[in-house]
Amino acid sequence: MRHYENLVIVKPTLTEEEIKNTIAAVEEVITSNGGEISARDAMGIRKLAYPIAKNERGYFYVIYYTIEPAAISEIERRFRINEELLRFVTIKYDTKREVTAWNQLVDKVNNPRKAAPVKEEAVAAPEETEA
Repeated sequence: MRHYENLVIVKPTLTEEEIKNTIAAVEEVITSNGGEISARDAMGIRKLAYPIAKNERGYFYVIYYTIEPAAISEIERRFRINEELLRFVTIKYDTKREVTAWNQLVDKVNNPRKAAPVKEEAVAAPEETEA
């Protein structure tokens, strides 16, 4: 099993219910091909860098999952058929460093309040001078 991330951009002209159904269909494509979804990140509607099919905005959704590499071609084929998706990108995490980064992203999405600890340094109070 390899680690993957998919970013899909859904048409913004759909209603909330239609967007949810499209996202459910995307997740169903992954799970029906043997994938195990680890995290989901709904980024919401954002402005696109350039218009795609006359759309200035799109609903961004990121899915982190593990799956066998042979299933990726079928998943991407099904994404291309889905007319409600403006764009999608599949990112594969191969090396140990990339898998570690993938695990950190999954933890960040699943536990948003548990952010990386911020190191606090002791700040010395400025000395007061008498005039």
